[in-house]
Amino acid sequence: CDFGFDDWWLTAGCLAQSVWNVSASRPAENEIADYDLFYCDSDTSWDAEDKVITAVADLLSDLPIRIEVRNQARVPIWYRQKFGIEYGAVNAASDGIDRFAYRTTAIGLRKDPDGYRLYAPFGLDAVLSGTIIPNPVLPIRQVYEAKTARWQSIWPDLRVMPWPDDA
Repeated sequence: CDFGFDDWWLTAGCLAQSVWNVSASRPAENEIADYDLFYCDSDTSWDAEDKVITAVADLLSDLPIRIEVRNQARVPIWYRQKFGIEYGAVNAASDGIDRFAYRTTAIGLRKDPDGYRLYAPFGLDAVLSGTIIPNPVLPIRQVYEAKTARWQSIWPDLRVMPWPDDA
């Protein structure tokens, strides 16, 4: 797919959840709420991001899925208002992956001219073993605990590591 950006990733729960579904002998897309597409563009206007959201929705309109498209360079603009903490500057789409609340879902996949490229800063062992490991780079414990509770209700064999008390 050509989204018009070199710096983009299909990322987050959709990748990990596909692994958990296959491990549980379920269809790969089972219970996946949405598919996250991160990109990084220096134009941080809402209009520019909205145009990309619309273009991606049109491009993938034949797929029966919900796609969340986010310009990672815009995240610092709204993050404090939503979560009450600073996010810090973003220089690449992978910066957003690095800051996920879960090391387990910090995975990105994209198609390059030479094939597929995988970005997994914490490796793949946790996702393959069904272990949810926190990434306390940002103090968003409530996000971690809410999503892990949802995931465990769907995939009860997941092992959830606790959020560190000092984070």
